[in-house]
Amino acid sequence: MELRHLRYFVVVAEELNLTRASEKLFIAQPPLTRQIRQLEDEVGAPLFHRHSRGLVLTEAGQYFLDQARQILGRIDAATEDARRIAQHGKTIFGIGFVPSVFYGQLPMMVRRLRRNQNLEIVLEESKTREQVEALKAGRIDIGFGRLRIDDPNVEQEVLSNEPMLAALPASHPLAEGSPSMAELSGVPMLTFPSGPGPNLADLMLGLFHRRGLRVNVVQQVNDVQTALSLVASELGFTLVPEQVQCLHRDGVCYVPLADDDITIPVIASRRRGEPPSAIMRLTNTILDDFFDNRLFGRDP
Repeated sequence: MELRHLRYFVVVAEELNLTRASEKLFIAQPPLTRQIRQLEDEVGAPLFHRHSRGLVLTEAGQYFLDQARQILGRIDAATEDARRIAQHGKTIFGIGFVPSVFYGQLPMMVRRLRRNQNLEIVLEESKTREQVEALKAGRIDIGFGRLRIDDPNVEQEVLSNEPMLAALPASHPLAEGSPSMAELSGVPMLTFPSGPGPNLADLMLGLFHRRGLRVNVVQQVNDVQTALSLVASELGFTLVPEQVQCLHRDGVCYVPLADDDITIPVIASRRRGEPPSAIMRLTNTILDDFFDNRLFGRDP
């Protein structure tokens, strides 16, 4: 099996039409058909159902497509990293992160890693699910997020359970104390878009639903900064991890919650079964220092 077989297969699987795929690959259709047949023979299973109106992936084909994308992604990432290492003579270390984990101590971690003159840090802002895909593709080496993602190729470690705060308009009566979840449920809420699979919106709304409380979501926003701007506009409140209070915003008051155990995890994701490199061991040591001393997200 050659890489071209994988590249051809991915394009055919995405187009589900040999004519369009051959045009996209700039090769004639008969040779492309032969390449796909050869790949199926080598795999030992049909990858497509062939119909008069086009192709449909078999169950084996869908699995093979996921694996082929990961393989090609890692090869592309390795090629790019090799070029950069050749140009700069440095080791590349990719870090994925959701913004809400980068308001506390993680910048300190990056500063400590940057002391290594032979290391180049590449930061990639991405959601937890995107981090998992980036790990499998080799684009990043570690990810920091908030959600648990079940994937056999990625291991996750809960580094901390961070307290949640209510971000309220400074003029709101509840901003003067520690409101309960029941009290907050009566205030218009700003949250984040929901979607397939686990997401931050589900996590936040679940805190209310598990207590039998209903909330009035008046606006969905894509990031914390926008949510805080709308809070300052007195449109409603939102819940934020404790680290976010580092963002001082006029018109916004961060207040602790009266209810116990209202927390959100900080989760590190790494490739499963991969021996840790020297840089990864150093990263793990720095993280241990942060959490052992309860510094993460506190008084940065």
